[in-house]
Amino acid sequence: MPTPRRHFLSWLGGASLLGVAGTPSLARAMSAPTPFPDDHPLPVADTWDMSWVSRVTGKYRAVFDGPEISDGAPMVRAAAWADLYKEVYGVEKRDITSVLVLRHAAIDLVMNDDYWARFDLGKEHKLRDDKGKKWTKVNPISARSRPDTEQARRYTLETFIANGGIVLACGWAFRFVASRIQQADKLDAADARQRAAEQLVPGVILQPNGIFAVLRAQEAGCHFASAS
Repeated sequence: MPTPRRHFLSWLGGASLLGVAGTPSLARAMSAPTPFPDDHPLPVADTWDMSWVSRVTGKYRAVFDGPEISDGAPMVRAAAWADLYKEVYGVEKRDITSVLVLRHAAIDLVMNDDYWARFDLGKEHKLRDDKGKKWTKVNPISARSRPDTEQARRYTLETFIANGGIVLACGWAFRFVASRIQQADKLDAADARQRAAEQLVPGVILQPNGIFAVLRAQEAGCHFASAS
């Protein structure tokens, strides 16, 4: 019997998210984007990278809150929303900003495949590989997870980020990632955190915590959606 993740990805493969062309006349009729007022002060230090806020420029903006792994659903929902807006309204990619916040139990989703293999996270999270027989050795939403359809392969962190999506990670939950490395490698806390940061999927941005990230995205004009 297929695992929930395989069933979900198989469904995506059969569903046409981009099969209906947008209506050009409708897209032209839409009003021009209105800049969202963002009067926040500048950060007092460079401890946290807040430059992502300047990339929240699309007329259509949403932040997806992912506190649970949920078989990779947070990634799928954040990417699918952008695809569906393009399908329904025929809007350009530049008109859409999709922000994904991975926090709490979903923090392992921001880590690379080497980290997943080393700590056997597929078994820990009860996630099987794309054939459904063995525990996955890779991050289930990474490019190497290789879902069984071309459509499903769109829903990976790397593709999402390359298409302009913003992925934010909870700094509080990230402490557990660093702690795991600290214990395994007998490092001090600072070195463990640095090593953990080096194993983030490229393009993921750490934030003070996940709730901070969700609210900051909302303050930048994003509508909220639960993603788990």
